[in-house]
Amino acid sequence: MSEQPFTISISSEQLEDLKQKLALTRFPDELSDAGWAYGSPLADIKRLVARWKDGYDWRTHEARLNAELPQFTRDIAVDGFGTLNVHYVHKRSAVEGAVPLLFVHGWPGNFIEVRKVAPLLAEVSPDHPSFHVVALSLPGYGFSEAPKKKGFQITQYAEVGNKLMLALGYNEYVTQGGDWGGVITRKIATVYGGKHSKAWHTNFPIVQPPKLSLNPFRLLTAASMALALLWLSPAEAAALARARETQRTGLAYLRLQATKPQTLGYALADSPAGLLAWIYEKLVAWTDGYAWDDDEVLTWISVYWFSRAGPAASLRIYYEAAAAGDLVPSVHDAAPAIPMGVSYFPGELAGLPRNWVRRTGNVVFEAEHPMGGHFSAYETPALLVEDIRKMFRRGGPAYGVVRGCTGYSETDNTVRAML
Repeated sequence: MSEQPFTISISSEQLEDLKQKLALTRFPDELSDAGWAYGSPLADIKRLVARWKDGYDWRTHEARLNAELPQFTRDIAVDGFGTLNVHYVHKRSAVEGAVPLLFVHGWPGNFIEVRKVAPLLAEVSPDHPSFHVVALSLPGYGFSEAPKKKGFQITQYAEVGNKLMLALGYNEYVTQGGDWGGVITRKIATVYGGKHSKAWHTNFPIVQPPKLSLNPFRLLTAASMALALLWLSPAEAAALARARETQRTGLAYLRLQATKPQTLGYALADSPAGLLAWIYEKLVAWTDGYAWDDDEVLTWISVYWFSRAGPAASLRIYYEAAAAGDLVPSVHDAAPAIPMGVSYFPGELAGLPRNWVRRTGNVVFEAEHPMGGHFSAYETPALLVEDIRKMFRRGGPAYGVVRGCTGYSETDNTVRAML
């Protein structure tokens, strides 16, 4: 269980292999007026492949990641699955009593989603709380070892997150997550809430719509929910329209990854251009007009290409979650009792009515923003961080939930008490 410092160090052989594969890329044809309707445009992928092969310098970006993010690995024993070596970022605040926060990414994200928010969250100020930030690479992602057996479900990802925090000495902590991170932190709140997980915040409040039932209470609830749809705010109506459009045109990836991930895995593991096109489409489509720099994209994709288990391992969470019925929680599921915070961004791919979301937890904090999308920690880090600070600051709805960790320095606490 001992912690080991980790430095990203991709071998020269791996870099040369990547260049050779990129040089052998065979591109498909494209309809002259296809645009984005058919998927990643040919011109974009040709440009990025050329840059990846001849202009992009992985060593520069590798060094920046190592300099910005304190990284470690640790063995975590998972019930029924043996021991996994897990990679994580641990950015400690200078405030000893900072609030421990577990940040959990999703797909096609990875641990570098935390690179912009970690320094802001750890920042020391008398005006807002500070956080000790832990961001794990989910098993099968980045530089974490992948599970070797079938059945590694959301419950096991939650177990890894909880055990990591306990191993770091954080017996009590809070969580933040989007995409799968939102689903996993919800599971953490359900299973470990109260004893270890004290509050959770998500920017991906996904939930199934209410279903009719012979239960009179549920019939009444469903009827009230249907009526509530007539009174949606403009932001809620726009979000729901986006969710419907995503369901109509943007879920092919989910159905494939939830049913035949291994078949897709051969393409992603063998073709860097194929991996690039598969993920690049989501980076563009799921953001709210974020101006991706080519090197940003290539660093993101490179983490998948150079990942410890290979890119195919990252897909299996869809299969396992679908098999367990954990893809999308229901409004009728038991809601975690601990405080829940929600941030709404207009570019999110699955925006839903607020009254549905409120039924999924003990919502004590909500914030709605005019900009931002699915990768809010990376697109609009200041907005997400400000929401987290508001939730846990003095006078905030989740202030002091972690015993002995207010997020403020002792000197500042004493001065304010005297005033």
